[in-house]
Amino acid sequence: MKHFFLASLIAGAMALPAFAADYSIIAPAGPGGGWDQTARSLQTVLQDEKIAGSVQVVNVPGAGGTIGLAQFASQNSGNPNALIVGGYVMVGAILTNQSPVTLKDVTPIARLTGEYEAIVVPASSPIQNMQDLVTALKADPGAVSWAGGSAGGTDHIAVGLIAKAAGVDPTKINYIAYSGGGEALAAILGNQVTAGISGYGEFEAQVKAGTLRLIAISSAERVEGIDAPTIKEGGLDVVVENWRMVAAAPGLSAEQVAAVNADIEKVVNSDAWKGILKTKGWQNTYLAGDAFNAQLDKDIASTASILKDIGLVK
Repeated sequence: MKHFFLASLIAGAMALPAFAADYSIIAPAGPGGGWDQTARSLQTVLQDEKIAGSVQVVNVPGAGGTIGLAQFASQNSGNPNALIVGGYVMVGAILTNQSPVTLKDVTPIARLTGEYEAIVVPASSPIQNMQDLVTALKADPGAVSWAGGSAGGTDHIAVGLIAKAAGVDPTKINYIAYSGGGEALAAILGNQVTAGISGYGEFEAQVKAGTLRLIAISSAERVEGIDAPTIKEGGLDVVVENWRMVAAAPGLSAEQVAAVNADIEKVVNSDAWKGILKTKGWQNTYLAGDAFNAQLDKDIASTASILKDIGLVK
């Protein structure tokens, strides 16, 4: 009887569906910015599509994501349920902050999205277009203040490239770095800075409400659904696309990495994720596995070169 009962328990357990993994996702920035939005979008789709069980998002802001990266790498070795979002901004911040912890210390999983830089001014600003902003920048670079994300990140790089293309010394720009999109937005709306620069998704609501004026976007050509000329149309040969990624903890087995990859692939193939991309104006730049690792190495090398050109890295 005892053997029959034990056999019944085993058979019952085998008949149950496997439980989806629980995940904890670090957004290495304050609330409101692109990384926070990416982490919470992942959380929504993982849960709603039943790809995962419960998913928790933790904000660890500071130093362009390198504080969150260091905490993640040191506290989660071998943990297959821990994820962190990052991207182009983090690549730059690792270089400019000379961070001892790099993306080599985690397990890159996939590039997820791309987003062009948007340049905005308060609705009350006398600056009407990109040409006006460039004229002011040439007249006195230090008098034009820019609100953006972390030092050395995509926003900072874009401003440096704009200055360089305009014939202005990039080391003279007055760039004010904020750890979260919410803080930068408050500074722009409060007329504390001349202009703001970030991904379009972070400004969209205020642009549509009429409190911010969108004067340019950093794409090569105009983007459907975004009513703005390109920086190139403003006379400067500058194209910048931010990208965001997700990484897993260090020290995982090949099987654990494959399981995380499979979950992320389910996310990006879901209609729910595709809907989020459309709503936020994010481009689908999904790239995973060896192809992503190879592209990441190229992006790190090119970013180092750009940062040296604009004086942010020696």
